[in-house]
Amino acid sequence: MISQGPKFTIDIEGTLHSWDKDTITTEEIIQLGGWDPSQGAIVIDKDNNETTLKPGEVVELKPGMGFSKKVRFKRGFHA
Repeated sequence: MISQGPKFTIDIEGTLHSWDKDTITTEEIIQLGGWDPSQGAIVIDKDNNETTLKPGEVVELKPGMGFSKKVRFKRGFHA
């Protein structure tokens, strides 16, 4: 059986991470990013819209047509 490789490439503050699942939690983003959970996380969509993630929130990742979908995250809370 040939391995298909990671399903997604996730951009967390400019660092690309391979990700094999269809979803990622706020806590998994923070762990990959390597920052303190008190700083929270923000998802930035392809149109540069920012949404603050709640603790325990699950983000559904969607691949592009035959390409990895890059979902960008950064630390911090919106005021």
